[in-house]
Amino acid sequence: MPNPKIEPLKKVLAMDPNDDVAWFGLGKAYMDEGNFEEAAKALRQCVTVKPAYSAAYYALAQSLQKLDRIGECREVADQGIDVSKKNGDAMVTKNLEMLKSTLPSS
Repeated sequence: MPNPKIEPLKKVLAMDPNDDVAWFGLGKAYMDEGNFEEAAKALRQCVTVKPAYSAAYYALAQSLQKLDRIGECREVADQGIDVSKKNGDAMVTKNLEMLKSTLPSS
């Protein structure tokens, strides 16, 4: 059964495509249903609209890891670590560093 949060979020984004919170919510909703391809698209849009949204980098990196797009995941994790350090988001920094440490070496 599709996540009931998805359609309302799409409606919000149809009215305001620059709503970073809606993009993040849509990405997380897609993650919850295991649709990591759509999650990655929504989360990529979230960080495009708001490049300082550190939690979105973590969710995007998780989605890319699930898709086995390891190089891209590592790149997003690095970007997210930079952003989260600038924002003072220690928990996001820690989560991204932990995720990065689980990736296979390139």
